Amino acid sequence: MTAALEEESSLGIDAIQQIIPHRFPFLLVDRIIELVPGERAVGLKNVSANEYFFQGHFPGHPVMPGVLIVEAMAQTAAVMMLAGENESDSRRIPLFAGMEKVKFRRPVVPGDQLRLELTMLQQRAGTCRLAGRALVGEELAAQAQILAVIRKVDGGAAG
Repeated sequence: MTAALEEESSLGIDAIQQIIPHRFPFLLVDRIIELVPGERAVGLKNVSANEYFFQGHFPGHPVMPGVLIVEAMAQTAAVMMLAGENESDSRRIPLFAGMEKVKFRRPVVPGDQLRLELTMLQQRAGTCRLAGRALVGEELAAQAQILAVIRKVDGGAAG
């Protein structure tokens, strides 16, 4: 079952920040447009010329670093993994545990909009394996399998 969220019921930045702990300048998902908690999520990242990483990657020829494309996929996955949890679970955070089959197919440049598609492949005891794709229009920009673990954090800020 896939749930496409209506524009007014899609998850914007405020709702995303209520689910995952990431914040500026490292929050790399602008909107969630499809969400089936624990199964599938589709997010959007609008790539602006003002992104901090373009200052050094690369001057005169800005290209979004591949590792940040994968991070944007992982953040979309984190929303899917944590969406719908009750407040008593709000001290749980998803952490990268591994990446496999990572491939970059085209550069992502200012003005592009990344469509981040994540699907749960396997979930067992707080460990999740997900398939991810990042597209610009209909073109595949990157793909990866992501392994994530959900950890409970003690009081204070998560690192």
